[in-house]
Amino acid sequence: MNRQKRIPLYLQLMDDIIKKIELQKYREQEKLPSERELCEMYGMSRITVRQAMQELESEGFIYKQHGKGTFVAPKSYSQNLVKLYSFTEEMRKIGKIPTSKVLSFEIMKIEGDIGNKIGLEKDEEVYKVVRLRLADEEPLMYETSYMPLSKFPGLTQETLDTLPMYEVFYNDYGVLVNKAVESFSPTLIREDEAESLQTTTQQTAMLIKRFAYSNEEIVEYTVTVARGDKFEYTIELT
Repeated sequence: MNRQKRIPLYLQLMDDIIKKIELQKYREQEKLPSERELCEMYGMSRITVRQAMQELESEGFIYKQHGKGTFVAPKSYSQNLVKLYSFTEEMRKIGKIPTSKVLSFEIMKIEGDIGNKIGLEKDEEVYKVVRLRLADEEPLMYETSYMPLSKFPGLTQETLDTLPMYEVFYNDYGVLVNKAVESFSPTLIREDEAESLQTTTQQTAMLIKRFAYSNEEIVEYTVTVARGDKFEYTIELT
């Protein structure tokens, strides 16, 4: 630390710890030195160190567990909501390898509430597909999708296991998804979701309901549970 700089010492300490996190000298979920140890390492007062740690926690770089210490927070993925986006494309942009695992695939008669949401008559058939979305083999999202059988005849689980859904829509059926409407609300992860997402029940998550359109016609309705410790969503207001 340079005490001759006009930059406050707590900001210098924050910057140094952030650099170590970015260089993976401190890795995700790794326990950090205690405040006392940091005081000795950097020759700073307890008040200065505590201020730096409080700021790092508020900015999402670290988190505290009562009685256990302070840890490096898992990296979150920032999603900009000002344009139509694809999970696959967004992960590729940041150098991650996206994959999808189909957990279940079935054809069912549409239920009343879901049928009303996507404009189908009672007893019309839909595909119900439950998928796990991963980046670099890390599970991030648990998705349940409904698509009209009449719109995508012959769709198979094998196809969705190997190709992104929207690519299949366009390449195999000539259906281009050109608009989506999403709603967001907080939720808690349930037992079946927790097992697939490799986290614990009752953890906070984001519940996302998505209506995908092709030329003003709804072609997909998806309910997604996104891990709250992995995602942040950004809206640009102008």
